[in-house]
Amino acid sequence: QLQLVESGGGLVQPGGSLRLSCAASGFALDSYSIGWFRQAPGKEREGVACISSSGGTTTFADSLKGRFALFRDNAKNTVYLQMNSLKPEDTAVYYCAAARLWYGSRCLNRPYDYWGRGTQVTVSS
Repeated sequence: QLQLVESGGGLVQPGGSLRLSCAASGFALDSYSIGWFRQAPGKEREGVACISSSGGTTTFADSLKGRFALFRDNAKNTVYLQMNSLKPEDTAVYYCAAARLWYGSRCLNRPYDYWGRGTQVTVSS
């Protein structure tokens, strides 16, 4: 069964950091581009960042550039979202998704083939 599982969420104070992981089972992640998305209570889902299958190209939401980083370890079938200088407005459920295609700079607004169930990130003092 093809599955994506997010982990690494939790409660963190403002200014802190978290590293989220997106692990795949049932398929090789190195053939897929990966996107991270988030949804805060009462808000629509928004794109956070995405990475090409090779890891050579990444795209970030403009508001997150400089604070978030995205990288992948295809040998471990895992993609990581490093989140630094976290703010209360980063509180949301974070989802990863896999796509067979690489959409380039439009990757935050394109359909993905597989989705994880999400991991909660709460930024609060």
